[in-house]
Amino acid sequence: MRRLAARGAAGDAGEAAAPAADRTDCARGRGRSPWRLIDLRAIWDTGVVLPAADWKGPSSGVAGRRLNKAEALSSVRKAQFERLEAARPRGPGSRERGPVLRMAGQQPPPWVLAALLLCLPSLGGAIEIPMDLSQPPTITKQSVKDHIVDPRDNILIECEAKGNPAPSFHWTRNSRFFNIAKDPRVSMRRRSGTLVIDFRSGGRPEEYEGEYQCFARNKFGTALSNRIRLQVSKSPLWPKENLDPVVVQEGAPLTLQCNPPPGLPSPVIFWMSSSMEPITQDKRVSQGHNGDLYFSNVMLPDMQTDYSCNARFHFTHTIQQKDAFTLKVLTNHPYNDSSLRNHPDMYSARGVAERTPSFMYPQGTASSQMVLRGMDLLLECIASGVPTPDIAWYKKGGDLPSDKAKFENFNKALRITNVSEEDSGEYFCLASNKMGSIRHTISVRVKAAPYWLDEPKNLILAPGEDGRLVCRASGNPKPTVQWMVNGEPLQSAPPNPNREVAGDTIIFRDTQISSRAVYQCNTSNEHGYLLANAFVSVLDVPPRMLSPRNQLIRVILYNRTRLDCPFFGSPIPTLRWFKNGQGSNLDGGNYHVYENGSLEIKMTRKEDQGIYTCVATNILGKAENQVHLEVKDPTRIYRMPEDQVAKRGTTVQLECRVKHDPSLKLTVSWLKDDEPLYVSNRMKKEDESLTIFGVAERDQGSYTCIASTELDQDLAKAYLTVLADQATPTNRLAALPKGRPDRPRDLELTDLAERSVRLTWIPGDDNNSPITDYVVQFEEDQFQPGVWHDHSKFPGSVNSAVLHLSPYVNYQFRVIAVNEVGSSHPSLPSERYRTSGAPPESNPADVKGEGTRKNNMEITWTPMNATSAFGPNLRYIVKWRRRETREAWSNVTVWGSRHVVGQTPVYVPYEIRVQAENDFGKGPEPDTVIGYSGEDYPRAAPTDVKIRVLNSTAVSLQWNRVYSDTVQGQLREYRAYYWRESSLLKNLWVSQKRQQASFPGDRLRGVVSRLFPYSNYKLEMVVVNGRGDGPRSETKEFATPEGVPSAPRRFRVRQPNLETIHLEWDHPEHPNGILTGYTLKYVAFNGTKVGKQIVENFSPNQTKFTMQRADPVSRYRFTLSARTQVGSGEAATEESPAPPNEATPTAAYTNNQADIATQGWFIGLMCAVALLVLILLIVCFIKRSRGGKYPVREKKDVPLGPEDPKEEDGSFDYSDEDNKPLQGSQTSLDGTIKQQESDDSLVDYGEGGEGQFNEDGSFIGQYTVKKDKEETEGNESSEATSPVNAIYSLA
Repeated sequence: MRRLAARGAAGDAGEAAAPAADRTDCARGRGRSPWRLIDLRAIWDTGVVLPAADWKGPSSGVAGRRLNKAEALSSVRKAQFERLEAARPRGPGSRERGPVLRMAGQQPPPWVLAALLLCLPSLGGAIEIPMDLSQPPTITKQSVKDHIVDPRDNILIECEAKGNPAPSFHWTRNSRFFNIAKDPRVSMRRRSGTLVIDFRSGGRPEEYEGEYQCFARNKFGTALSNRIRLQVSKSPLWPKENLDPVVVQEGAPLTLQCNPPPGLPSPVIFWMSSSMEPITQDKRVSQGHNGDLYFSNVMLPDMQTDYSCNARFHFTHTIQQKDAFTLKVLTNHPYNDSSLRNHPDMYSARGVAERTPSFMYPQGTASSQMVLRGMDLLLECIASGVPTPDIAWYKKGGDLPSDKAKFENFNKALRITNVSEEDSGEYFCLASNKMGSIRHTISVRVKAAPYWLDEPKNLILAPGEDGRLVCRASGNPKPTVQWMVNGEPLQSAPPNPNREVAGDTIIFRDTQISSRAVYQCNTSNEHGYLLANAFVSVLDVPPRMLSPRNQLIRVILYNRTRLDCPFFGSPIPTLRWFKNGQGSNLDGGNYHVYENGSLEIKMTRKEDQGIYTCVATNILGKAENQVHLEVKDPTRIYRMPEDQVAKRGTTVQLECRVKHDPSLKLTVSWLKDDEPLYVSNRMKKEDESLTIFGVAERDQGSYTCIASTELDQDLAKAYLTVLADQATPTNRLAALPKGRPDRPRDLELTDLAERSVRLTWIPGDDNNSPITDYVVQFEEDQFQPGVWHDHSKFPGSVNSAVLHLSPYVNYQFRVIAVNEVGSSHPSLPSERYRTSGAPPESNPADVKGEGTRKNNMEITWTPMNATSAFGPNLRYIVKWRRRETREAWSNVTVWGSRHVVGQTPVYVPYEIRVQAENDFGKGPEPDTVIGYSGEDYPRAAPTDVKIRVLNSTAVSLQWNRVYSDTVQGQLREYRAYYWRESSLLKNLWVSQKRQQASFPGDRLRGVVSRLFPYSNYKLEMVVVNGRGDGPRSETKEFATPEGVPSAPRRFRVRQPNLETIHLEWDHPEHPNGILTGYTLKYVAFNGTKVGKQIVENFSPNQTKFTMQRADPVSRYRFTLSARTQVGSGEAATEESPAPPNEATPTAAYTNNQADIATQGWFIGLMCAVALLVLILLIVCFIKRSRGGKYPVREKKDVPLGPEDPKEEDGSFDYSDEDNKPLQGSQTSLDGTIKQQESDDSLVDYGEGGEGQFNEDGSFIGQYTVKKDKEETEGNESSEATSPVNAIYSLA
């Protein structure tokens, strides 16, 4: 049983488990008036996981477009091409994508996308001017910098912009004005700057290649697009060649060169035969990145086909095929034994000499490669040799980046994605076989086109305000920065006394309306350029809200959420948030307000529900909006499906029980093997389970239960294993035993920096259970030497990590591996590494000021640990002063974690500050904490205490509060001490133990309950502070009225015979008043039948009652209660014993009695009875053995027939079979036996009418044959005449 870690929510992904404090829910929509509600669920696509929990804003992505590779081909070639794609080899080092969890193949409904559009802008930081206000132009859409077009289509160069007034557009081509009006093929779209070049009437697209730039202009400025390089796609034909057959010796290396014609973009290369059959590739034969086909060694079967290089061009969807190569393999063994293919001794069997590896590509032992930052680095090593060499990759001085590196082409290529500067260095590939090894070193240099550090943003200022535009970029080499204004170099622009240029920054002072313009920052180096537009707009606008009013937001409990309040104004307004129309500004603690106006609630709780008001204010006015927040319970699967092993044909039930918020609609769906489950007629899907009837082999697999609402979802997975009929359940994973992993080893510290270090280790054996996590621990030798602390946790797929360190700590590290079985032993410690010191960056936490005596105040705090000390001689500067007087601060330096201030007045507030300091300096300015000096006992007692009786067990109290100066501390509570003085019943002993009732806070009334009725009480009141009780008030007396009594004690029911029942009881333990009598209610019942209830009333002195049974079969249920004038009290209930034919008679017990079976006298009596029965049994068996068999044959008139087996020797034997009931008899309800055909017994055969026994147990009298009986019937006897049965009945 596995709970999946994916949890989709409205902007929320799931954890969690535990409260997911890092989740962002954005749920908005349309609902009932006046609130408008949008339920933003997850935005998904096939195979796309829901947004992550820590999503900070709209993420950019490029949607892949799967092109039809077989277009423009004949139907035959299409089929051949599809076979090629299906057969394309994948080496052992390549990664295959596993099954992707899909949302049941659904597409997002339109309202989800609309809601997302509302949600995304609020998360960005850019300032947007409402379109109804005047503003310079802004480029909103443009073509990519390298724009390659299909020559068969019209050319489209996009350029769109917004502004008020609407901008006009013009273009330059190759830095010169492009006059669109002079070219009939060129037009510009209406209300847009997009160029359309139409070739329907003729013309060559190549004539329009060049560099284009779009200008959008209105009266407030000019914005520029990127320089767009327009190129026309090319797919040239392959030159004709006459290729002679390639002759090669078996076992020798071979390279078949492709040399495709240059195309734009470069074509995709693949190898096929001339009959369009794919060339099988493996470790021995593979295609290089340059398109050539490499044979590490040639074998005789390689000449069975020819080899043709094919180039597929992207834009024209065409394939160009080169003339085919034919191979002629010279061999010493022309016989081709297919059974030797892939055999270890294949080469020696064919007489091929084994050779050490050598590199076919690249040549030599070293080479170099340059790659741009953010691109993919592809390193390739192809080697020859016999046997075929294996390729392994390494990086000098470090490890390969496991999160970015992957192996391709059967480990011959190493690809590192999204390269960064840290990926530079020396890499080497090692080619080895059993004959030896060789290596090639590749020196990798990472350069960088310019990338933004600070991209200039639009600047909106009010008249007279100051501001700045910043344009910072980095690259390798370092890029240069050029400023322009409205498309012209800043140097040639009219001078502006309010503007100052300082390198990458333009500073504006005392801006005026005339300062409005669009500035361009162009940063470039030899590898590329970046161009950014940023306008300066000078406006006087009162605050306004940009979002709909009265939005309703629903969020899952304990999730992180943002309440958006987009606003605009100039000067930029200040924004404050309030909850439920009251209280102070919400910021800090669980709340955080962003610059764009969004209020973030870090962990939403139930108490966070309510109406939130955002108020934007500047010098011109204010505006406000309201957001209604609802907090919903999360969806949780609390009974998850479990892994099961089932035999074929049986029934399996997978449970999936869910808890969810009742106001949300729950949907439960199932996946099988991560695909939507088709519920056939053998399956039954219910709300809380999935049942599969007649399990078959095709039902085996993983089953995922998805419980989802509009806001979130939970998933749980189980695996079903189906066994054949005779199979025994086995573990589907493996028969190998699993164990804890071995400890990691060889810890190494590299990349030593001031605040970080890289730790590398070698994993130990996982012992048949994959390693899931590594825990890195550290130890320092200054504050807690020898104590190890958890530093960080990393996934099991890595063995190198960068650790962020604190200043002035002498670190030592160790690593623990974790799998599903448990944790390994810690690794051996690494070498030590000490970081340099620095002033503290924080102050101690939990600062408190409390008095331990009435004339002092103890200031305490939690001392800082080694990782926050940041330097030697950590100490604390403690400051304090009286809060009301605002006197000068007193201070002292302390090395411990407490300081006691003496000679303080009783309970006065103090301001306290505790600041950390070490030898490198002081920490940040500390927060001020309010503490109090010591408390003294209260000086006054509550006055005017009034008591009002509420009922027989409770009274209400009311008193006057004491003056605050008499409390001498913090008022904790008012407390009532009370005790039961006596009972109003004579001669009844009562406990006078004192009890108390507390009334916390500054209250003036309270209730004392759980009193005894009909009693005299006394009560006193005190005031309680942190020191203790104050003086006691005047003692008050009160009496409680009568109440109902407790249940009668020791209620007993006895049944001496089947005609009468005796009842006995004792008086109640707590009469709670004057008893007026007892009420007995009883009813007869027999099984499920219940008779009419009968009520009996008795005098208060009566404690016994005898009743006559109406019939001997029914049982009785008795309920007895005592009465006072108030009414009947608690009842005692008992039932009469069961009749002998229903249960073994036992003694009657009451609730107030102990179990009789545990009493000593009862145990002794039972032992005596058992001993007596044992003696009687021994005597009876002795007598029986002496009696033996009794001759009766000579006394009978008819000879015994052979059908009587007991009288073959002329005697009658008493055996255990005599204990059985007569055949054909019936048992009555009272346990007696009735005969169906005969009512005679042994008595009927006696002469005297009743059979009698001698002392030895034999019969007196002789058997005689009854006239109407058969002789065989006379030999049968009833149980009542058997002495053995009599003994058994006693037992």
